[in-house]
Amino acid sequence: MVMALDGIKILDLSRLAPGPYCSMLLADFGADVTLVEAIPGVSAKLGGPRNPEGAQKQVAYNAFGRGKKSIALNLKDETARELFYEMVKNADVVLEGFRPGVVKRLGVDYETLSKINPRIICASISGFGQTGPYSNLVGHDINYTSTGGGLDVIGQKGQPPAIPINLVADFAGGGLMCAFAICVALLARQQTGRGQNVDVGMSDGVLSLMTSAFSGFFGSGTPVRRGESTLNGVTHFYNVYETKDGRWFSLGSIEPHFYEALTNVLGIEEMRHEQHNAERWPEFKEKVAAVMKTRTADEWMAEMSKYDICAATVLEMENVVTNPHNVARNMVIELDSPVGKVQQIGVAAKLSDTPGKPKSTGPMIGQHTDEILSGMGLSAEKIAALKASGAVG
Repeated sequence: MVMALDGIKILDLSRLAPGPYCSMLLADFGADVTLVEAIPGVSAKLGGPRNPEGAQKQVAYNAFGRGKKSIALNLKDETARELFYEMVKNADVVLEGFRPGVVKRLGVDYETLSKINPRIICASISGFGQTGPYSNLVGHDINYTSTGGGLDVIGQKGQPPAIPINLVADFAGGGLMCAFAICVALLARQQTGRGQNVDVGMSDGVLSLMTSAFSGFFGSGTPVRRGESTLNGVTHFYNVYETKDGRWFSLGSIEPHFYEALTNVLGIEEMRHEQHNAERWPEFKEKVAAVMKTRTADEWMAEMSKYDICAATVLEMENVVTNPHNVARNMVIELDSPVGKVQQIGVAAKLSDTPGKPKSTGPMIGQHTDEILSGMGLSAEKIAALKASGAVG
């Protein structure tokens, strides 16, 4: 089966979530991804024990590694670095997620690698990007989401910002944005014949995700505040409510025809013609909350699904993976692994002619070192010597 990214070779130096997620997305569509990993034990930050107990199971369930190979190189070693340069000659993309300046010190930056392969695309994911006064600051998703403006608008009025799991900066603003940028750079290379440097700052990515909110702010001068706009909890018709069984249910009936259907099902006639009467929104919230507690979440879903009502049960993780819609969309898949069949999340983008499909579960660190080096023409004796010297693992 032909896949969209067949023939694209990616060397992935990244370690933390955004980079591996980025290369997972690309591997799912056929890219040949090789993880260039630290030799276990060489770095206190990046390497752990070679085969810790339960590592095979951990690797099998780690979707970020799926469809990839792994070579362990000590890039601080000159011999290992020369091996990496040989790999770069036939590669299309080098992906990294270090702090700014690290790849330069290691000698694997774009300036260096582009002299070896002018078609190479070097993609960097960092918290605040490669330039600017924050570029060398450390951080995590919560910090990048704060700088990009996302955190301040999530939560209830008068309450502290709600802290989302690390979806916003790490995965959307970082990994997904970088996968998009790499594909754009690959298309550009078809026009120019040259590679280029890609700089993805997660705080930039969050700010890009805030485009709609800031468009409103630039036009009106009124900023979005927590719990004070239609899309973050101020109204009764775009909100979440507890149900009879203690679960939560989401309503999003903004448009008049959806809203009318909602009032019919809830049986609150007085709300019908006062959808946008903000003075009554607190009162209407209480009325809706009372009605929603009269049925279970499943009962409400069954009832509201009969009509044009924007509504859905707030699914807990254990219910997400058994939800018939998610299952029908192949968003929960099974893969064979050394420890048996394992479940993972499937491929979100559905392409009709070149669909994505994970090729395998992830590798152990250095699992393919011998295979890759022998493919480069190195003898078994030479590989053994490199391992003994600590250049490879």
